[in-house]
Amino acid sequence: MTSHENRYIDREKSWLAFNARVLQEAADESVPLLDRLRFLGIFSNNLDEFFRVRYAAVRRLSMEGISGEKILGGISAQQLLKDITEIVIEQQSESLRILSVIEKMLERENIFIINESETNKEQQNFIKEFFIQKVSPELVTIILNDLDEFPLLKDTSGYLAIKLVMNPKNKNPEESEIIQKKEVRYAVVEIPKTINRFVVLPSSNDKQYIILLDDVIRYNLHSIFNIFDYESISAHMIKITRDAELDIDSDLNKSLIEKISTSVKDRRIGEPVRFVYDQSIDKDTLAFFLTRMKIDATDSLIPGGRYHNRRDYMDFPNLGRYDLLFRQNPPLPVVGLSLEGSILERIKQQDFLVNAPYQSFSYLIKFLREAALDPKVTSIKITLYRLAKNSQIISSLINAAKNGKRVIVQIELQARFDEASNISYAEQMQTEGVELIFGVKGLKVHSKICVIERVEEGKIFRYGFISTGNFNEATAKIYTDVTLLTSHQPILRDINRIFDFFDVNYRVHRYKHLIVSPHYTRSKFIKLIEREMHNAKEGKEAYIKLKMNSLSDFKMIDKLYEASRAGVKIQLIVRGICSLIPGVLGMSENIEAISIVDNYLEHARIYIFGNEGDPEVYISSADFMTRNLDARVEVTCPIYDSNIKNELIETFNIGWKGNVKARLHSENLENKYRKRPKEKMFRAQLETYNYYRNQMEVIVEKKL
Repeated sequence: MTSHENRYIDREKSWLAFNARVLQEAADESVPLLDRLRFLGIFSNNLDEFFRVRYAAVRRLSMEGISGEKILGGISAQQLLKDITEIVIEQQSESLRILSVIEKMLERENIFIINESETNKEQQNFIKEFFIQKVSPELVTIILNDLDEFPLLKDTSGYLAIKLVMNPKNKNPEESEIIQKKEVRYAVVEIPKTINRFVVLPSSNDKQYIILLDDVIRYNLHSIFNIFDYESISAHMIKITRDAELDIDSDLNKSLIEKISTSVKDRRIGEPVRFVYDQSIDKDTLAFFLTRMKIDATDSLIPGGRYHNRRDYMDFPNLGRYDLLFRQNPPLPVVGLSLEGSILERIKQQDFLVNAPYQSFSYLIKFLREAALDPKVTSIKITLYRLAKNSQIISSLINAAKNGKRVIVQIELQARFDEASNISYAEQMQTEGVELIFGVKGLKVHSKICVIERVEEGKIFRYGFISTGNFNEATAKIYTDVTLLTSHQPILRDINRIFDFFDVNYRVHRYKHLIVSPHYTRSKFIKLIEREMHNAKEGKEAYIKLKMNSLSDFKMIDKLYEASRAGVKIQLIVRGICSLIPGVLGMSENIEAISIVDNYLEHARIYIFGNEGDPEVYISSADFMTRNLDARVEVTCPIYDSNIKNELIETFNIGWKGNVKARLHSENLENKYRKRPKEKMFRAQLETYNYYRNQMEVIVEKKL
């Protein structure tokens, strides 16, 4: 065994390294300018969620006096909090630098982001009118000095911290200004989320101007506070992030919907875990807010710039400048599968794979809409985790219920930050006669499965689909996920057993084809790895190719280390957290690991095992994380169709060849781009799209 000092990379630091890769995209001059702003927004949004969930969890360990070294892989909770804060301050500083560079480059394109002091007369008139008509009715302004209790600041909102220095009531000309005591009043103005943060101003001379909503408010401060006799007024942005952990009520008299709904509301008053402030704020103003909000040194104080909530840059207006955006490749059709005619009849003849967003997610909607109308279909069963606004999936299921089908939906009410949306959908479906299942106590249901039953010649025949991603037509445009459409009866019988488990979950079911967490996934993957180890020791071809979002389970990492020492060649494409250290002599020298961060979010889980030259291929909803293996309902599905199996192997290999947007995972978290001398540039996502387009062209040529 190796004497290498560290066996694992801390998962929080590895996640921060992933977010640094997102920041690299914002800094990359080959990325179109407006998309660079979008990546800045994604970076900021990711960081918000990190503090609400992961930082908050480590902080709870620290507050409870728990070292956490065993859980955290060798580092104490207290030290980890300090390390995270240092890393985040550095990343925030870098993000501000990148934003400054982007703004200068936008100016070369005649796009100017200006503040309230840089406006001309015409723009000032526009801002005044815009404020009166649109902004003022939406403003929440609170004077703080005389309040017994400090108001609750929401962690999803930005605020302007206002300082008013009042004119002395009784001015004595014989006293100096220093001696005359001046009253100071403080206030907060919540920046409305109902109005786009970026206000497009009137253009002139082919120049386009944008001002942030914050600065529209700053320009109109006197209009807000004109009842006060002040001599000076200042406004600096602050932002609070709160612990997002749900505290589920144990009251047996309440329904699960009631409990989670209450818990989501209580999240508003979660403990502060991060306070970001404009570093130019007056010291007395900062001290006032920290004291009144009871934020002390144990919380993460992050000095920032003039603007926070940069996640809003994800919605920066395109201004009609499509030349400054990635060219959108239209989703391609699946060869042999039409959106016209019966999709069930085609699936009965053979399995199909949909690889979104390269191919159209519409096939899944078509599947459900057809099932809703087909007189022979008697039931639809589906699991739902995250859904789009105005979800077509929900619409199709309600349509099916109205057509007399039995519709059974397992909806995960604890899908983090989607709880309120899922509760709303659950209530809507319940009203329309859909049967709801709320999963298994203590286990989130993260599987992505659907099965329908159809009466054919007097017998029940099943159709269904299994996916690596959510049934969400909005995210399907930017998340890469694969979905198997199948009429393979033994696999679909297994899916039915999973729904039986939801109904009677004290009984552990056995599955002949599917690998299901929490009972079988860990042990099955260990067996598959051990088989490759045995083959390697026998001198046979042995390899493992794994594509996933996160790899952090120590036992699975140890097993991969063991396989490496046995001579198994292992290729890992891990987008996010990777706690495994690749390429260490005596521990992991046969393991290579990369991360691809590009225009689409890599989300598919694809697992390939060499099996002496007859590879076994699986798609899964599960990452190699402890929660996915042991504490969730996850489904991994074998691929039996030889064409689909080859397709998944080929697309994995395309990803592995990437040398433009691929970074190397490493112990030091450097995020070095993978460069291979003498190889031509190979951008994996673009080449994946070309792979599917070429498949279509080959079919067309054969027909001709």
